[in-house]
Amino acid sequence: MIQKLFELGPISISPFGVMLMLAFFGAYFELRRGLKLRGAGSEEDASALLLAAGGGGILGGKIYYALLPQNSWRDLFSRSGIVWYGGFLLATVLVIWVVRSRKLPVWPTLDAASLGLALGYGVGRIGCFLVGDDYGLPTSLPWGVAFKHGLPPTTPEHLEAMGVKLTPEMATQEFLRVHPTQLYETAIALVIWFLARRFFSRKPPAGDTACLVLILLGLERFGIEFLRVKDDRFFGPFTLAQGISITIVLVTSWLWLRRASERRAPSQKGAA
Repeated sequence: MIQKLFELGPISISPFGVMLMLAFFGAYFELRRGLKLRGAGSEEDASALLLAAGGGGILGGKIYYALLPQNSWRDLFSRSGIVWYGGFLLATVLVIWVVRSRKLPVWPTLDAASLGLALGYGVGRIGCFLVGDDYGLPTSLPWGVAFKHGLPPTTPEHLEAMGVKLTPEMATQEFLRVHPTQLYETAIALVIWFLARRFFSRKPPAGDTACLVLILLGLERFGIEFLRVKDDRFFGPFTLAQGISITIVLVTSWLWLRRASERRAPSQKGAA
């Protein structure tokens, strides 16, 4: 895999950093477009929202990574280790703060932001693939990938250290081919973005697009975790990310149903 593309003085630029920037740019243009279509905000509002989401995403992801049992506070200052859900949670708090401080309409703004979220997530995962991070379990499928310079490399020793049970045959190989779960997530996230974009263009009630995206992304992450190499399976076969995923799905589903019920209530009163 590619660990470094080029250097700018003392700073080395990795493909992950490049794809992260492309993810932010894609999210910004999608957010700006969505705000404009709904008449919910300006370009300045989109910039403020993206700054909050980007800063919160990176900081929250680093804090989450540093708090994992196998890590320490020193990992806050390392180049590696940005956990998606840590970034998502802090970014959500900061985005809501920006929405309130700038007096933007909450649900239309979240609808637009959710489209940027799905697009940015899909693009960002390409960076994970290019540096050999967040890969899956060993596989014999023809599209399996051996990350010889991954983070860490897919050697039997590294995989066993992360809790992967290997067959005797696997244990003798120099490098193992694994599921490229990063590309699976890219494909699924981009499909979610495409479908949600079409749904959004039909002008559904405010909030429906955001709820749809969050539920689908939560289900996607819950499912993909079964294929990933993870050392945080604190709940039997389930990871911490799966616990967060299912919580987001349940809470968002409840909010969606509640909002739908509130919209039906006035029409029912009128009919009575």
